[in-house]
Amino acid sequence: MKARLFDVRLILTDMSYLKNIKTYLTTYRWTWVLIGGLGLFLGAEQLIKLTHGTNFLPLLVVLGAFIMPVTFVVFIYERLPLANITIRWVLASFFVGGMIGLLMAGMLEYATGSSLSPAGLLRVGVIEEAAKLIFPLLLFWGGGFRAEANGVLFGVAAGMGFAALETMGYGVVSLIQSQGDINLLEQVLLFRGLLSPAGHAAWTGIVCAILWRQRAEYGRGPVNMAVIGAFILAVGLHIVWDIASGLNLPVVWAVIVLLTVAVLSLLLLIRAIRHARYQLRRGNSTV
Repeated sequence: MKARLFDVRLILTDMSYLKNIKTYLTTYRWTWVLIGGLGLFLGAEQLIKLTHGTNFLPLLVVLGAFIMPVTFVVFIYERLPLANITIRWVLASFFVGGMIGLLMAGMLEYATGSSLSPAGLLRVGVIEEAAKLIFPLLLFWGGGFRAEANGVLFGVAAGMGFAALETMGYGVVSLIQSQGDINLLEQVLLFRGLLSPAGHAAWTGIVCAILWRQRAEYGRGPVNMAVIGAFILAVGLHIVWDIASGLNLPVVWAVIVLLTVAVLSLLLLIRAIRHARYQLRRGNSTV
């Protein structure tokens, strides 16, 4: 009994563990974004179920579509703390870049009559990967952001903004087709949210990393073989992703293909982030 009492007193007097928790929460702000977003989403879900108020469904769609994209962008922003870039430019790339990319992709896909045929999937891949680069390219040419880390941040943010808005569209479609089935909506939001970092964010982040790297290392413009190769790689990953998720493949094969593309995309993005961090440290050491 005395031993237990001593342990309780020791825990109460030693508050270092609380300091560690505080340090973690202030250092890793993405956890606040994730926890807060999930709390709001669950609150909106319960409100709809209790009141049967369909007027709250748009709130549920917006929260579900944006929780993971915003969390992932904040996570990457914290991995590149020396990028000399304020969060407002990252947010601009997320919202403005995402909207421009989605609008341009939608118009071009409609104009070209994209379909699930091989040629149609190729058009979709090229159009969407190019559309997501519009706003990052504007920053590349006129924003004065020179570090490779800037390119990674802008690319990931633009890709995630595109993915969030696209997920909102899929969520609305699922509600209409299912006549308001919230469970189906949540499945769509969960599936697309969990996979979004390994999709649009990774592909655009990889291309922008190579784009900025080529200028930093060789002083060349945006068109060279390395950048073209990165863009072709992003388009290829996009096409394989669409084949696995859009065609009637057996479930097992679809899951295997999606996971393979997701792992490869994330590994390439992680490699780009590490290289960007290395370039930042090397630049600071030479100042």
